[in-house]
This record gives sequence, C-alpha cells and structure tokens, in this order.
Amino acid sequence: MDQNAVYQLFVATYHPDPNVHKQAELNIRNLETHNGFVPVVLQILASEELELGARQAAAIYFKNRMNKAWDRSRTATIPINEEDRTMVKQTILQALVTAPNAVKVQLTSCLNTILSNDFPDQWPNFVKELETFLTSSDVRLVYVGLLALREVVKVYQWKSMERREPLQHIIQLTFPAIQSICNNLVTSDSLEAAEMLKLALKIYHSGIQVELPKCLQDPSSLVPWGTLFLQLVDKRIPMEALPADPEEREKYPWWKTKKWAYHCLNRLFTKYGNPALLPPSASKYTAFAKGFVANFAPNILQTYLKQVEGWIKKELWISSKCLALTAAFFDDSIKHKTTWAILKPHTETLVAHFIFPQLCFSAEDEELWTEDPVEYVHKKVDPLEDFHSPQTNATNFLIDLARDRKKHTFMGILGFINSVLNKYLETPEEQKDGREKDGALCMIACLSHQVLKKKSPVANMMEPFFVTHVFPEFKSRFPFLRARACDMAKHFSDLDFANEQNLAILYQNVLDSLRDTELPVKVQAALALQPMIRHESVRNAMVPNLPFIMQELLNLTNEIDIDTLASVMEEFVEVFAEQLTPFAVQLCTQLRDTFLRIMEDLAQSNQAEDDEEFTGDIDELSDKTMAAMGVLKTIGTLILSLESTPEILQQLENALLPVITYTLENSILDIYDEIFEIIDSCTFSAKRVTPTMWSVFELIYKAFKSEGIDYMDEMLPPLDNYISYGKDVFISNEGVQHMMFDIIDTVMKSDRLGENDRVCACKLMESVLLNCRGHVDRLVAPFLNLAFQYIFTNEMKTVEFKVHCLEVVINCVYYNPALTLRLLEENQWTQGFFTMWFNTLDKFSRVHDKKLVIVALCALLELPGDQVPASLQAGWSQILAGILNVFKSLPKAMENRASMEKLYGDFDHDDFDGEDFDADEDELEEGADDDDVPDQDNEYLEYLAQQAATHADDDFDEYEDEMEEEILFESPLDEIDPYIRFEQVFRTMQQSNPSAYTQLTKDLDADQQNYVMSVLSTAEQHRNQPAVSTSAA
Repeated sequence: MDQNAVYQLFVATYHPDPNVHKQAELNIRNLETHNGFVPVVLQILASEELELGARQAAAIYFKNRMNKAWDRSRTATIPINEEDRTMVKQTILQALVTAPNAVKVQLTSCLNTILSNDFPDQWPNFVKELETFLTSSDVRLVYVGLLALREVVKVYQWKSMERREPLQHIIQLTFPAIQSICNNLVTSDSLEAAEMLKLALKIYHSGIQVELPKCLQDPSSLVPWGTLFLQLVDKRIPMEALPADPEEREKYPWWKTKKWAYHCLNRLFTKYGNPALLPPSASKYTAFAKGFVANFAPNILQTYLKQVEGWIKKELWISSKCLALTAAFFDDSIKHKTTWAILKPHTETLVAHFIFPQLCFSAEDEELWTEDPVEYVHKKVDPLEDFHSPQTNATNFLIDLARDRKKHTFMGILGFINSVLNKYLETPEEQKDGREKDGALCMIACLSHQVLKKKSPVANMMEPFFVTHVFPEFKSRFPFLRARACDMAKHFSDLDFANEQNLAILYQNVLDSLRDTELPVKVQAALALQPMIRHESVRNAMVPNLPFIMQELLNLTNEIDIDTLASVMEEFVEVFAEQLTPFAVQLCTQLRDTFLRIMEDLAQSNQAEDDEEFTGDIDELSDKTMAAMGVLKTIGTLILSLESTPEILQQLENALLPVITYTLENSILDIYDEIFEIIDSCTFSAKRVTPTMWSVFELIYKAFKSEGIDYMDEMLPPLDNYISYGKDVFISNEGVQHMMFDIIDTVMKSDRLGENDRVCACKLMESVLLNCRGHVDRLVAPFLNLAFQYIFTNEMKTVEFKVHCLEVVINCVYYNPALTLRLLEENQWTQGFFTMWFNTLDKFSRVHDKKLVIVALCALLELPGDQVPASLQAGWSQILAGILNVFKSLPKAMENRASMEKLYGDFDHDDFDGEDFDADEDELEEGADDDDVPDQDNEYLEYLAQQAATHADDDFDEYEDEMEEEILFESPLDEIDPYIRFEQVFRTMQQSNPSAYTQLTKDLDADQQNYVMSVLSTAEQHRNQPAVSTSAA
C-alpha cells in the first residue's frame, strides 16, 4: 500500500475546506478494509520527517481503530486481520521511540489495549522485547521500555490474585533493571531524569497496589528500593529552580517525582508494613510488617520529620500533595507503638507548626473565594472534592491524635487552640487579621465529637466558649470568619445549651447569615440551619421565617449546584410539611425551574463535549447531576407530605409534567431512579391516576422500549400504581393493557435481563390479576405461557423467582379457577404444576404468599365437581392438607411481619446518640497510652470482607432460603381475612355439597381434624373482632 498516498489523506483531514476533509475521511474509511492499512498508519505516525499535524491525525485514527476492533471478543464491523495484528505488535514499541509527545499519549493507550487482549498468550515475547529496551544504552529506548512496562503493569494492577501470575513474572524479571536505571538517575538534576524516575516509581507503585510480591519483600530488593525512595524524599530542590507561580511550582517535574517516592513509602507502610493496620485477612504479611516497622519505618518517619522541620523553618518548600502524604504517614504512625514513640516528642510542634498553619484561611483560599466563590464552596463543603488534600489529611491526623493518644495530646491541643483565640481577643481591632482564629476554630470544629463526648472534661465549657469566641464572629468584618461561625454551629449541633437564650441568639445569627452578601457564608448558614431543627424552640422560631428560608435555599440552589443543599431543603419540607402546604405549588414550580435550568446547563456541556470543545470539568457535570438528583428528592418529599390534599397534588402533577417529560424523552438515565420515585409518589399519594399521569404512562412505555428496560426495579412501583389506582382506565383501555403486557412479555423473554427483573414482571402480572378480577380473562393464557416457560424448564436459579413464577399460576387459579384448570389440562400441565407447588409450599414464607395460597385453594374447593380434572380429584384431600399446613405457619409469619412493621415505624435517626461508640472509645483510652491502637476502620472493613467471604460460595437455595417481608407492599389481599374466607368455603361445602365434603375430609387424622376446628374457631373470633389485622407481605 502506498504510504505517501495514505499520508496525504491524513494531511487533508485538517484542510480548511470542509468538503476536502470530509472526502479524506471517507477515503480513509474505504481503505480500512484493505490488508496492511493499519501498519501503514502506524509507520506514518512514527515517521520523524513527516508533518506533526498529519501524524497526530493518524494517531487519533489509530487509537480509535484499536479501541473498536482489536478486542476479538467483540464483533467489529471491519475486523483487523492477523497479519496486520502481528505487524503492529512487531513495530509499536519502535514507533513509540520516534513518536513526539502528542502522539506518544495516543500510542501508549493503544499499547494498553493490545496488552489487555493479547498478553501473554498472543504476545509471548513482549517481556523479552521489554528487557532489550530497558538494558539499552540509548536513553530514548530505555524511556519507551519504561512506558511499555507501565502499561503492562496497569493491565494487571487490579486483577484478582489468581490472575496476577504474569505480573509477578514481569516484576521478577524487570524490576532489578529499573532499580539500577533509577540509581543512575537519582543524582542527576535534569528534568529528563525526573521524568524517567517518576515513570519508574509509578511502575513500582502499581506493582504493589494490591499485593506485595515475595521478591519485593526480600531485603535484597526492599533495601535498595527503600533507599532510593528516601534519597528522593531527601533530595533538595533549590528554591531558585522552582517556578514563581504557585500552580506551576506544584507541577514542577522533580516535585512530581518526589510525590511518587512518598506514595511508594506510604503504600509499603500503610498496607503491608504496619502491624497495627494489618487486618487478619492479610496475615501473610505479619512477618514482613514486624520487620518493616522495626527496621524501615523509623527511618522513613525521621526523614519525613526532617523535611517538615525544614518546611516549618521556611528553609524548603514542599508541594501540597507531598504535605498531604506526609500527614497521612504521620497519621498511620500514631497507631503502632514503635512509630508512636518516635512521633510522640514532636506532637506539640506538629500541632502548632504543621497542622495549624494548613488549617488557617490562606492567601490561596482568599483568592479562590474572591475569584470563584462557587468553586471555593465546592472545595470546602464537598467532602469528596477535597478527599486527599493537605487540609483533609492534616484534619485526620489531628482527629486521630486526639482520639487515639488522648492522654498525651488532647488537653495540649485544646490549650494551644485557646492560646490562639485569647491572643486574638487581646489584639486591638484594627490589627486583627482573623486567619489564625479561623485555623483555631477549624481545629476545634474537627474535634467536636471528642469535645462533646459523655466523659469529656470540657463539654460543659462549650457554651461559654461559643458566647466568647463564636457569637462575635457572626458580625465579623472578615467574611471567612462569618462562614466559620456558621460552620461551628453545624459541627456543634449536638451541644445542648443550658441557657435557652444563647440557643435563640445562635439561631438568629445563623438565620441572619442567610442574608449575607457572600455566597460561602450563605451556604454555611444553610448547612448550619439543618441540624438546628432538632431543638423544639428553634423549630417554633423557624415557622414564621419558613417562606424566607425556603426562598433563600432555592436561590442558593440556583446559584450553586451542590447536593448537600438539596438535603437541607428536603429536611425542611419533611419537618414543616403542614406549614409549607400553602406554598407547596410555588415551591414545586421553583424546584421544577431549578431542575430544568440544571438540565439545560448539562445539555450544553454535553453538546460541547460531543463537539470536542468541552473545556469544563467532568466533576462539574457530576456536581450538576447530583444537584439535579437532590432537587428531585426534595420534590418527592414534598409530594408525599401532601397526601391529604388531593387538589394541591393535582396542581403539583401539572407543574411537574415538564420535569418528567424532559427526563424520559431525553433519556437522562442518571436520574431515572428519582423520576420513577416521583411518578410513584404522585400516583400513590393521590390514590388515583389523573389524566396528566396517564399521559406520563405512555412516556414510561416509550422509555422502556428504548433504554429504560434496565430500570425495571425502579419502574415497578409506579407501574403497579397504574394498575391498582387506575384500574377503571386499565380495564376499559385496550391500548394501556397492550403496553403493560408488552412490558411484562419483554422482561420475561429478554436475554438482557436477569431474574430480579423477571420477578418484577411476575409482580405486575399478579397486580393485574388481583386488581382487575373478572375483566382480564384474555390475559390468563398468555400469563400462564410466560410463567411455564420457566416452571417446566426448571430455569429458576433463585427461590424468589421460583416462588413468583408459581404465584403467577396461583393468581390465575384465584382469578378464574375453571378457566385456569382448563388451560392447564389442555397443555398437560396440571399434575406437574400441583406437585411442584405443594413440594415448594415451605418456600411461600411471607404473609402475602400464605394468604394467596389459602384463597386460591379455597377458590378451587368452590368449583363444581364436573369442572375439576380427574387428575386433581384423585388427590383432592391433599388440598385441604395443604391449606392446613399453610395455616399452621401463618401466625408465625404474621408475628414476624408485625415486629418488622414496628421496627420500621420506630426507626428514627434521632434515637441514635452514638453512646455505644463512646463507651468503646473510653475503654480504649483507659489502656496504656503508648501501646498499639487497634484500627477501627480496618476492623469494620475486615468484618465486611468476612461476611462477603462467608456467603461467596453459598448455594442460592441455601442463601435465599426465605423471602423477606416487603413492609410497604400493598395488595387487594390485605382486605381479606384468610380464616373467615376458609370458614365460608368449608361451611358452604359441608351444607350444600356433602359428597364433596366427605371426599375432602376422608383422609384427615385426629390432629388435622382438631386443627380444622381451631381454624374455624379463629375465624369466629375474627368475625367478632373485625379489627384484627392480617395485612399482606
């Protein structure tokens, strides 16, 4: 194939004339089918003398081609033939050598795709090629060797233990070579050396991410690698070499390399080398951890302390990532007695000069606050936004010091905070700068849990502390201190004020802060108001201000997309439902407009992304989606709070129609969960389906037919409501019935769905049969066919699905026993079905299941004898025995359900005060202060891992032995008393059909006869006490 002709096509792809570049793209597509085309594209992008633009265009094409067609398990429209595949593998490493950086990025991604699919089986000599590159005297080849090694390690980085053997082999063969490359580079000051070292360190870090291979535990490997990491941490970067711009300084290559040295050391210590953090499941590292904490960890800790000492004295600069990693290492050093002994003498200095300065309001904070207050709020309020920041890690270090080494640190920390605050008080007003006070208040806020604990010596001092140090800052001239005062109110929301007047002052201050001119202050005020709702006096004071509060919350939601604000609004709507009823429609309309505005922003961002003009942040899109979810949750809460006001609900439905329509028509899958919940809430709260909501049903159906099929679980509640609360329309409208049947039929037959989804379809069939009795005869046969395609092929893995399939047939029996038996007979299903049903009776464990079995069998008993098939008549007495067995287990099931309902009703977050945890912590504190501290987080994770392991190999039948009660599930069977129903059928048969009665009871033994009398007696009691509940599952 002519390389130059292909090259000219790539040159034409960025021609200013759109017709020329469109034609070039078409020609390239036509050439895709030709053998040898892909290797030619690789030659073009690797060729040093060709134009960079064309090489970049070729690289993008090559990457897309690899992504679409290299994986053999996926059917590609135009596959890549084996000859081309071999040629690509033979030349890609060499192509990386000559490729410019812009092209290297695309090529390394392609290499990863190839390795993921072909290594080791279809590229067995890859490691040999790697070794050749890594041991070359040409630095360019060595660099490509490192790039390629990084990609193959990434392929195996997260694989399970049994699939990691190729990685262990690679580590054994290549890590000694990289280590010697690093030793030659560590003394160099060139930026190229920094880049290669960084790559080598990232490889090492990926190699130890999930496990520490035996060969790396050996001192012959650990000592040289550990020495290298410490050399890099200790390496002085001259101040004059660093860029002046703070952001550029953070990106300086040598500091990025140093960051990876910290990462490697931290990983070795935290995951493998600290006996205090080692969970029982990692016991294979116990010996390694003991050796590491005794021989290596002290050196690392001393090196980190030396770096921090230089930073404190301003002799050296440390990047924010390295400060964060240092704090994380210090934090883990608290736990083990060996490292704690080294850290202990430094704690006072670290609190005052390492933690405290990082928590003070900084010049960078001020700049961000002024230039982009929205971003400032995201950074400071969203816990995930700042997950591994220096401030977060310094905070964790402080909390763990105060909690785990309380005797040695707690009062000293509080003393330090107090001294900073008193110094601020004594400083003349015009000389106060507020930053240090902000840091001190931030520290005490972090320690609020420790300070307010039951046995805390300082809990009773917090009210005067607030009066002296917090209240004045609500009116501070420093906006950041006004925000901090609100933050303090939030952190100390569990503080019970002895003087009710002080609580009133605090509430008024927080409420006034909602009127602040600065966005971060208003957001902190909103977040502080939420926990104050727990105080009755505050709740009463809030009532007259509710319209103002809700309006401010809405305004904030429009100013900044942050889901924590939505949870504040949701709680207000829940707590003050009655008071907000007059504003409900206005509130809902504004929430709707907010939602549609967020959707519009998202649509524009996504459009920009599709057009490859997207310059925003993927996190920003995620924030907007989360904010939209929050708004929908608030709307859902609002609807449920208005259950008793149908006329307002109708107005809300009309207001919300654009929200539902937009989401379903534009397939906004991320928020389907919330949208279906809103549709459920509307139909459930109104207990009817309005014309507005029937128009929504068609939208649901269309959504289901496109991408909504995967949301069957979420669709079930609203679809069930359409049947139960809209049955008049459902019965009379064949179009609606057709759509509902199509949904059920598709779910039962689609290969794309699993048993959980099919259970939903079975529940819909049940809902149709129970709610539309006498009106849907034509659906009985198709429903039976859908159930029997699983019942007799025995393709039911879970007990839940098996029971629900059988219940479709049982519901048909209850709906119309004569019709159902005729269809069973025609298909020769009768005997097999009844045998399976009665053999599975013990699996019908919920109250609803048992009631259904009883009423269905009662319906059979009422049939005239000539309508009962001979095969069933032979075992007629077994039907009564089956009913009695179910009655025997019914009281226990009802008792179980009643206790679950009570639990559900009693469950209230406010009852939880954390006292159990406090007790455990107090016991810990009474131990020797310098011993190891058990790691509670690890213990919890270990517990979860054990639970997972316990059930990992469980057989479905054993693990899912019983279906759980569904407390919120309602059905027409709730109104039926099974005892009274049985009595009616039994007495009627006794009186009007003696021969059938004799046939039924002839095989009863004395115990069974007594039990029949007991059931009849219970029925009489229930008739005399109609309030007795036998509600459904």
